Amino acid sequence: MGSLKEKIVGAVAADLAAIEKRLEANLRPELDLVRDIAGHILFSGGKRLRPLLCLLMHRAFGGSHDLVLDVAGIFEFLHAATLIHDDVVDGAVLRRGKSAAHTLFGPAESVLTGDFLLARSLNLAAATANPEIISVIARITEQMAQGEIEQLRNRGNLDLTEAAYDRVIERKTAVLIEGACKTGALLAGVGREDADAAALYGRELGMAFQMADDLLDYTEDEKGLGKLPGADLREGKATLPLICALRSADAETVAFIRNMAGTEFVAQDFDFVKRAVEKAGGMEQTRQRAMDHVAAAKKAIGPLPDGANKDLLEMLAEYALVRKQ
Repeated sequence: MGSLKEKIVGAVAADLAAIEKRLEANLRPELDLVRDIAGHILFSGGKRLRPLLCLLMHRAFGGSHDLVLDVAGIFEFLHAATLIHDDVVDGAVLRRGKSAAHTLFGPAESVLTGDFLLARSLNLAAATANPEIISVIARITEQMAQGEIEQLRNRGNLDLTEAAYDRVIERKTAVLIEGACKTGALLAGVGREDADAAALYGRELGMAFQMADDLLDYTEDEKGLGKLPGADLREGKATLPLICALRSADAETVAFIRNMAGTEFVAQDFDFVKRAVEKAGGMEQTRQRAMDHVAAAKKAIGPLPDGANKDLLEMLAEYALVRKQ
């Protein structure tokens, strides 16, 4: 994992620096408080995966549009907005190892700053004067909001099906990565078939990333996660490792887990749950499904011209399987 990450970071270091610079330049709120709240999450160590994917996909299709860095930043603004909103909805106290924005600045101020970031994203999309790109960004905001609402409605439902889980993570996570990749391709002036291939890569990669992220909640400690382990179970969220495990765990274990869901359990009890999920095959089944999505993502960009950008897109797909937070 270390060598793959180092290889990717080394190859895109200049791009990441350019993305960072453009994010700061494009934030531009009129109120200092909005800048403070947005900056608290925007510049707290995010990997910039989404803007990077937009940039790489644009170049992979031969694009060199002057607006690409501005457009790429849209997806970091959208991502930051969802994180701010999610933390308020979930009552989370930590994000990336730091206090969640709403605990420092207040829930109302944080929600409104998230709204500002959504509006800023649409403003940047409008600057492209490309109706298809504007439509992609508008669809993302619609789908992410509905995904969050659906997840909220599913809270406490440990009988959630894999299909229902897939629908939520497609809306909450995959649609944003899909949009980043499709937008990069559209900005390069590609036709429908190529835009669809870029979108499919992003959607499959997004599914894999979310499954891997949900797995981390059962494999990493607080330092590695940047938040308390077991957060999903504390919030009553049934993610894929748990959904798979509950199908084959014994009745006593299932009852124990159901009683823990949505409560402030102690670390020892969660250690038991982790062992149970591992024993029941929840972790392995999640890994396998993530691997299948990665394979589908790599297949989607098979027809792209060979080159450094395509190589990086393939490496980023592989990194989804081995990354840590």
